[in-house]
Order: sequence, then C-alpha cells, then structure tokens
Amino acid sequence: MNTEQFVTTSVTPLDNLDTLSPFEVAKLHDASQGGLYKLFRQCSLAVLNCGSELDSTKMVLEKYRDFDIKISQKHRGVQLDLINAPASAFVDGQIITGIREHLFSVLRDLLYVGDELDKCCAGLDESATTSNMVFHILRHAETIRPHVKPNLVVCWGGHSISRHEYEYTKKVGYELGLRGMDICTGCGPGAMKGPMKGATIAHAKQRIDDGRYVGISEPGIIAAESPNPIVNDLIIMPDIEKRLEAFVRLGHGIIVFPGGAGTAEEILYILGLLLHERNRNIPFPLIFTGPAGSEEYFATVDQFICHTLGEEARQCYEIIVDDAHEVAQRMREGLGSVTQYRKATSESFHFNWQLHIPQEFQEPFEPTHENMSQLQLHKELTSFELAANLRCALSGIVAGNVKEPGIRAIEQHGPFEIEGEPEMMAELDQLLTSFVDQRRMKLNYKEYTPCYRIKQAEANEEVSGA
Repeated sequence: MNTEQFVTTSVTPLDNLDTLSPFEVAKLHDASQGGLYKLFRQCSLAVLNCGSELDSTKMVLEKYRDFDIKISQKHRGVQLDLINAPASAFVDGQIITGIREHLFSVLRDLLYVGDELDKCCAGLDESATTSNMVFHILRHAETIRPHVKPNLVVCWGGHSISRHEYEYTKKVGYELGLRGMDICTGCGPGAMKGPMKGATIAHAKQRIDDGRYVGISEPGIIAAESPNPIVNDLIIMPDIEKRLEAFVRLGHGIIVFPGGAGTAEEILYILGLLLHERNRNIPFPLIFTGPAGSEEYFATVDQFICHTLGEEARQCYEIIVDDAHEVAQRMREGLGSVTQYRKATSESFHFNWQLHIPQEFQEPFEPTHENMSQLQLHKELTSFELAANLRCALSGIVAGNVKEPGIRAIEQHGPFEIEGEPEMMAELDQLLTSFVDQRRMKLNYKEYTPCYRIKQAEANEEVSGA
C-alpha cells in the first residue's frame, strides 16, 4: 500500500493535445497564469483526488493547499508538472492511465471554452447560442458519435448513497450493458460510478470493446465529485446549466437513482423540459428506480412532484423498484421509440436539436443570498417556469453543501432563505427533511447542518432552518 501523501512528477498526454502549436502552448501558458489558472488547478486537483471521501470543494482545496500544476512546452508537445499531487492517483510512481487522460481532458475543455467558443455562434440569439456552445464543446471533445443508433443512457443519482443502493446501480448498469447500451453520468462516485462499473462487466461478456462511459461535470462541482477512472470520455462544461443541457442533448433516455438535492435539481430540470408544450410529443424515456427499501424515497419525490408541478408531470416518468432487469427492458423499449421518432423527423441520433430548452433553463443561476430569497415559487407560474425556479432553489442548496463559493457565503451570511407559497414551502421542506433524515445531503452526514432556511411567503413564517 502506498503510504505517501503527495507525489511530484511530470506527465505528458498519450494521444491528445500532441498537435498544439508553439503559439497555442504559449497562449495556454499565459492563460494559466491569469484567469484560467485557478480554475485549471482546481479541476486538475479534483481529477487527481479520485476516490476521496471528501465532498466539500473547500475541504479538498484546504487539504491540498500545497498542490500546484504548471504547464511547460517540450519538443514533443505540452507537459504538465504536478507538485504535491495526491498519491492515490499513482501506482508505483506512475500516474493511472485513466487519470492521465482526465487531466488532459480538463486542459482541452478549459482551453477551448476560454479561447474558441465566442467565435462559433455569431448571429444567433441567446438561447440558440447556448445550445450551439454545448454542441461545439461536445464535438470538440469527440463525444458526438454520428450514425450510432440511440443507445446512450444517462444515469443520475446521489454520490452519498448506501452500499445496498450502490450495488443496485451496478446491477442496472450490468443489465443495460448486456443489451448494448452505453452509460453517461455526472462522472463522480456513488450512483454515478455504479452503473458504469456494472456495464463494463456486461460489455466484456458481450465482447463490446468500444463501450462508452461518458462523464459530464463542471468546475463548481468537480472537486466535490471527483471523476471515477472508469469514465473514458470526460467533458467539463462551463457551468451547471450547460452541463444539464449536455445530458439531455447527448443522452437518449434517463434513469434516476435515489439521491439528494442535486438529484432533485436534475429531476426538476428534465420534468420542466418535458412539460413544455413544444416537447410533449418528443419521446424521452425517464425511469426512477432503486432497490427494495427505496419505496419511501420515491414516494416522497413523487408526492413533491404531484403537489408542485401537478399530475401531468407524473405522466412523464415511471417508477420501478428492485427490478434491474425490468428497468433495462423498459429503457430498451423507450430507446426504440426514440430511434423511430428521430428517423421519422430526420433528427440526428447523436444530438437532440429538436428538444426545446427555454432560456429560463439556460441562464446561469448564481446562488447568492439575494438571488435565493427572490426566487418566485408560486403556482401562478406555468409548470415549466415553476420547475425552472425550483431547480434554481435546489441548485443553491447544492452550492451551499459542497461548492466553495456557496460554503463561504453560508459561513459569512448564514443560511440561504427560500420563500414561497405556504403549501409549496411545506412540500419543499418535507422533501429536504427526508433527504437529511435519509443521510443523502453529505457523505459526512453526521456533521451536516442545513445551509437553507425555508419561509412561508404570506405569513413570513419560518418552516425550517439551520
């Protein structure tokens, strides 16, 4: 067992970024010392810190405050000099191959987003610009695969789940892999790792040697959810909104496992889209599933959806408990419908251009105390508008739980305050309380203190809080 805590070494890419020109390398070096350096250091540390039991960006950065990364130009191309890197990323002094690939994926995406994207979308309106940015990032990362029938299943769920739930996610991934389906997740541990692990075994049995394990992250969350090395296609999107859009544009169906506030945010995002009148005829299989014992979790989530977004929202998904085989069969049927629809409408298999994503779901939400308190949470809104605002509320809670800026804002100003209609706030409070009681908010759940306070709009009466 490697007892060293830190490793200092240099790494070069295996097969990407070897073709950078001296000018590009020089530009990258300049960027690393300016606006991109802090971001690049944080994302690189997250990749190197694979397997960590810390899910707080602030704690990770403090633990490895002596870590540094420098970019140097060699005659063969770019080289990364790692100083005081986590030893868990190395075996016998050599960096793990998957982690090496992830390091250069981070470099690729941050460089491209920082220097190239502004040139790709001239003349488009704001919403179309966002969707085209997402497409260009995915294409530049070679994640777009034309001429492959829909088979990419997005799996959402918590990083803080029980062993029993984790084993179930592996079973589902295994059943999907046996049927030739590939996996896309948020790239971290827990329910993001389990389906990939199951699928790798199934793909091996089926002699599928090009199985895809796509991981999509963003700078604010990556340090709290370090990419697992099974991911063979890592993409770093600029923010959570573009990350969510990448999931639904790239993926062909979604499976949701038990999770916490982040998973609830993802559920509200996809339901908000599916409830929009322009998307109601677009097939998009959506399954909620978990092992025996997860019935209470799904009952609470289902009740929250019904009482906030209405009965119509419940028609957008099905709940299957403790039957991985049935989940995979239902998803395969759903992907068959997706394939038929895209053929009939001449839509591409590789990117869902027809899915309408309103600007409310695309605009980056900054979870400040002021923005959180001003969210409109009442039933006079359309269902997709309410879903968009509820998603922002959950996004703020995720930031307060694990993201460095959110954690520091809570330390300085106290919990976020979320205010809305009394009935809706009671439902939100019940949902969040269930996540806390079921230990889904943090890995170190024993030390968890809510980063939010829920208030009723009419009487301004506090419902719950820290």
